[in-house]
Amino acid sequence: MPAFHDVSFPLSIAFGSQGGPERRTQIVSLASGHEERNSPWAASRRRYDAGSGIASLDDLHTLIAFFEARRGRLHGFRFKDHADFKSCAPGVAANALDQLLGTGDGVRTAFQLQKAYGSTPHEFVRSIAKPVTGSVMVAVNGTPLTASAFSVDVTTGVVTLSAPPAAGQAVTAGFLFDVPVRFDADRLDINLASFRAGEAPSIPLVELRLP
Repeated sequence: MPAFHDVSFPLSIAFGSQGGPERRTQIVSLASGHEERNSPWAASRRRYDAGSGIASLDDLHTLIAFFEARRGRLHGFRFKDHADFKSCAPGVAANALDQLLGTGDGVRTAFQLQKAYGSTPHEFVRSIAKPVTGSVMVAVNGTPLTASAFSVDVTTGVVTLSAPPAAGQAVTAGFLFDVPVRFDADRLDINLASFRAGEAPSIPLVELRLP
């Protein structure tokens, strides 16, 4: 059965990858010259090509082993997007006030990690399901919590507080995260002659939308 393997794509290869978010927009051009635009996707989906990160035959060997262990497209895995892997900008240190997770009501204790892009009223809020172990910091009403005051499920991104925040208190968090992906091809087409000439193989990856 397909599964998600909680292992990371080789970081040395991931650093040289290219790609980013993808949207799907349906556009109908009217006779008047105006357009009607609609999107069936509520959220974006990331696509990457990690081929440009291959710099040596040892990298190819590592890639082949990783590909075989995932059975091609069958099993998912973690991927570090070096352009977007923090609750803040890549060049800034994450802190517990970075992202708003929700507001307390005196009962609720579980909050999903998320990251907002843009500014209100047009911001896009992305659910974060694969935080990096040990990286999550949480604050309630602006006060950072100790590690014993909350727990994090690193397989889902759900933060559970030991006590429910009072009504109206903001719950915020800072964290590092990976993108859940799978290979987007069931074969690795590696041409060693081209590789020696400087041409990188294609290694397509696509983000998984997890339940």
